[in-house]
Amino acid sequence: MFKRFIGAAVLSTALFTANAMAKETVVWWDFLGGGDGVRMKQMISDFNKEMDGKVEIQASTLDWGVPFYTKVQTSSAVGEAPDVMTYHASRIPLAVKQGILQEITADDFTAMGLGEADFAKATWDAVTSDSKQYAVPLDTHPIVLYYNKDILAKAGLLDANGKPAGLNGADNFKAALAKAKDAGAKWGIAGVTADGNFMFRTIYSMMCQQGGELMTDGEFLAGDNPAKMQNALAMIADWTKSGLQSPYTDYPATVALFTSGSAAFMINGVWEVPTMTDMHKGGKLFEWGAMELPVFFEKPCTYADSHSFAIPVNQGKEMSAEKRAAVLSVISWIDKHSLFWATAGHIPAYAPVTQSDEYKKMEPNATYSPLTANMIFDPKSPLAGIAGPIFDVMSTYFVPTQNGEMDPGEAVTKIKDELNNL
Repeated sequence: MFKRFIGAAVLSTALFTANAMAKETVVWWDFLGGGDGVRMKQMISDFNKEMDGKVEIQASTLDWGVPFYTKVQTSSAVGEAPDVMTYHASRIPLAVKQGILQEITADDFTAMGLGEADFAKATWDAVTSDSKQYAVPLDTHPIVLYYNKDILAKAGLLDANGKPAGLNGADNFKAALAKAKDAGAKWGIAGVTADGNFMFRTIYSMMCQQGGELMTDGEFLAGDNPAKMQNALAMIADWTKSGLQSPYTDYPATVALFTSGSAAFMINGVWEVPTMTDMHKGGKLFEWGAMELPVFFEKPCTYADSHSFAIPVNQGKEMSAEKRAAVLSVISWIDKHSLFWATAGHIPAYAPVTQSDEYKKMEPNATYSPLTANMIFDPKSPLAGIAGPIFDVMSTYFVPTQNGEMDPGEAVTKIKDELNNL
């Protein structure tokens, strides 16, 4: 592990040993697959070695999305929940309504050596409900713009420092996509145009760039927000209509188009950074980079969610003080060693990590990390969150709109009606 943060392990050890004498086993559930799953397994292994004889994590990885959250809900109700689990911040409002999360108290944060000042305001707020914290942020994982440096160089779209230039503004970005095609790319941009759930991240970002929001005082698409969603939809649909964006492309195909060199740009999550890093290291990828989304409209804004740690309610089973101390030691240790987690592409939530010299040398992470000042999370609603009903409603209309089969204005009208009928 990175030596700068070894002190965190000492703190975690003290946190646990001050409250317990015998070894405690912490049952852990996560939904982490792919490159980030590999890295988390390594962190768990490192923790178990460091805390040998004191605390041991027994980890299981479950299926991402609805299967994970359904199992958490049912296991909590029958007293078979884990001691700690990963949880998307966007799902916390629903979890609080369901009564399946324990509050993370001020005393808990003190015991972990963590506090509000250690996290970005938006990230801290994302795990807060009714002025109570229900999780500890591990990271933020926004979408970013991936780019093929080789194609951009041919298209004259790199500045003197080798960074993309001239991408801000809807017209400029469309022109850049056209230049990329002229430079040899089959597509200017690979977009997930067959999956409206994923597409929501991009469209929500572009609404925010216009000062828009999805929910206002409990109402969906109030005021002029329908026009702002329509603007976002129309812009992306125009990329497809103009032959600059790949139509009806699912997630794996989107990644394949970019990594094969067929598309000059790709909007995707930071979790694909390990894919690019590993391919490039193996000599199977061009020179590439990733950056914050351009300002298509009025101001920078990017959608993000947060992987966090939560402690589930376990009906009929009271967690002992010793067990809770062990759980808190796990959360504290992982957060404070999250420089290694950054190699999965995610932006560590713990500020001392992202402020470290080691992190500032990591690329492309250090390039896109400043976007945490411009993040927008899902609206706080039990209907929101990963794999939630809001995603399903919008997906129905985003896909035909982005592929030229539905007028953006008509799509927004239907979306507004259906969301408010929820």
